[in-house]
Amino acid sequence: MSSTFTTSKSTTKHFGEASPHTSVYEQVTQRIIALLEKGTVPWQKPWNIKTGMPCNLVTKRPYRGINIVLLWAMDFESPYWLTWHQAHELGGYIRKGEKSTPIVFWKTVKPDKQSKEPDENVPNDSEPVQPNTLPQKRPQIIARLYNVFNVSQCEGLKNCPPLSEQLGTTTEPAKVYENMPDRPIIKHGMRSAFYSPAEDVIGMPSLTNFTDESSYWNTLWHELTHSTGAKHCLNRSTLTASEGFGSDPYCKEELIAEMGAAFLCAHAGIAEHTVNNSVAYLQSWLGKLKNDKTLIVSAASQAQQAVDWILDVIPKFPTANNPTESLR
Repeated sequence: MSSTFTTSKSTTKHFGEASPHTSVYEQVTQRIIALLEKGTVPWQKPWNIKTGMPCNLVTKRPYRGINIVLLWAMDFESPYWLTWHQAHELGGYIRKGEKSTPIVFWKTVKPDKQSKEPDENVPNDSEPVQPNTLPQKRPQIIARLYNVFNVSQCEGLKNCPPLSEQLGTTTEPAKVYENMPDRPIIKHGMRSAFYSPAEDVIGMPSLTNFTDESSYWNTLWHELTHSTGAKHCLNRSTLTASEGFGSDPYCKEELIAEMGAAFLCAHAGIAEHTVNNSVAYLQSWLGKLKNDKTLIVSAASQAQQAVDWILDVIPKFPTANNPTESLR
């Protein structure tokens, strides 16, 4: 059964000045816009990843999609986060004056199995439908915000490892490509980096032409993220239906590739050395985000799907496109 997607009208006092009628999409976008206006690109991470991806202290589950971007934007060295209730369950407390970081929680709301009213999203055939045989309504996936705290904002937590032991596991950069299912062919010796959907080929300059090895991997993973949009993989419309440079699908596909590369850099424990925070770059994304309140959340979700495909991971908890996520 397919699903319909909506957002709740939730708000939080720590997430900017949002009105009670501001959607989750708008609140997240406002946060990202505020960071860009300060010169910070939250999906870029130009420092060495020594503590791994952000994850929940209690469940050890990594945060995903837009939540990675939101948590990366905070200035905490520890990767561990938890809710107010989880802190108290561990015998600790949040220090006075500490502010929470809101992140997105996807909740699936299941309708009644039978309904007396037709679902407006179901095509209405010419044949009349009896009330007891109406098609099932689609479950709705609701985006809501909830608050988490970094462990460095807490006191008295039991079984919390010291920062020196909060190290995430990393994968050798070469293994990321080698372990990818249905991976594209890489042709080195090209003048620039590109992905050709028609040939399912990635073109790359030689490693010696990059300023450092990290820049090579970041560039390769950018193109590798593009490749997951091919029809035989995720069949992502931003790649398959792109109208060329400057079009809305093209711009969204570039944002997906940027975030996918950033997530893979973190997975491999290396820094992104190719960081662009020029005025033109920042203004470009500011304009796009102000015009499309769903862009950043949707692109982050699709970047996560791309990374899952590359790493051959089957998500065990939900997102907007995989609606099985539980509160963690």
